[in-house]
Amino acid sequence: MNFFKKTTTWSNAEFIVFKLSLASVYVLIGGYFHRFFGEYYIPVIILFVITVCWTLYLWISKMKKNN
Repeated sequence: MNFFKKTTTWSNAEFIVFKLSLASVYVLIGGYFHRFFGEYYIPVIILFVITVCWTLYLWISKMKKNN
């Protein structure tokens, strides 16, 4: 099974989770270089892990549903 050749469609509501995960990575990168975000480092890491897991779950469930 070639994992990267599968195609799925995403609604805007489902795509929000992916956008949140990317945004949290951007904040993590900013937090690494700036002291202002230092206080929020752990909550943003938790948000990133949750949104990545949620995105992967949605993606895999959509792929299984299409097969």
